[in-house]
Amino acid sequence: MPGKNNNRIERIDEELKKEISNIISYELKNPNVTGMISVTKVKVTTDLKFAKVSVSILNSKNVKETLAGLKKSSGFIRSEVAKRVNLRNTPEIIFELDDSIEYGAKIDNILKDIMKDIKKED
Repeated sequence: MPGKNNNRIERIDEELKKEISNIISYELKNPNVTGMISVTKVKVTTDLKFAKVSVSILNSKNVKETLAGLKKSSGFIRSEVAKRVNLRNTPEIIFELDDSIEYGAKIDNILKDIMKDIKKED
């Protein structure tokens, strides 16, 4: 039954996404992690060994530093996840940057500029 396991993985993805978001927002005390960090997606491997965590970082002093800070804190985050989520093995957390929100904001700004230009011409 491949579908049944899929649902379980999806539930784990969602649960991890919620918990990792809370941990980053309220418990992470790393001074290098700045800005608004949103966990956009979590994808665990079927063997639950790894969790790929996509994060969007807005208004950060330094995005690279923030991502590096998250990677350095992954052990702490993993141990916090272990306390909150009842899994036999807690997956190793791998952070990656999701710049789709930033990309969307850039597109929005371009469209606003175009609309201003069109209104000026009228």
